Amino acid sequence: MAKIGKEFKEFAMRGNVVDMAVGVIIGGAFGKIVSSVVDDLIMPLVGKLLGGANFTDLFCVLDGSDVAGQSLAAVREAGHPVFAYGNFIQNVVDFLIIAFCIFLMIKGINKMKKKEEAAPEAPAEPSNEEKLLTEIRDLLKDKK
Repeated sequence: MAKIGKEFKEFAMRGNVVDMAVGVIIGGAFGKIVSSVVDDLIMPLVGKLLGGANFTDLFCVLDGSDVAGQSLAAVREAGHPVFAYGNFIQNVVDFLIIAFCIFLMIKGINKMKKKEEAAPEAPAEPSNEEKLLTEIRDLLKDKK
């Protein structure tokens, strides 16, 4: 049992696993921020531009009932079959914004990597041993 615990600890503490866990946590927090931006800032403006439409309440009743002015929740509670496409639109907008933000982050990271790669490294100074061997070589050349 102790061996399994030790193997699990080695697995869980590998750099890649820890990095992935940090990425998942940050990704979850980032997703909440983007969802808030979409839900609280962007979609109300889009709804206002489209005449006050709330995307999550966009739906079509499939049985032909007259449900004008009722919310999606009320229509579902009444048992009417609905084609609720508004939430899908909301999720597509969320995805596009998240994908665009990730694209910008990756683009920035790649740009920073290129700058690091482009910076030439100064040649390493020869070690004391190399300096001594160079002096010996030069002295031998002078004796000839």
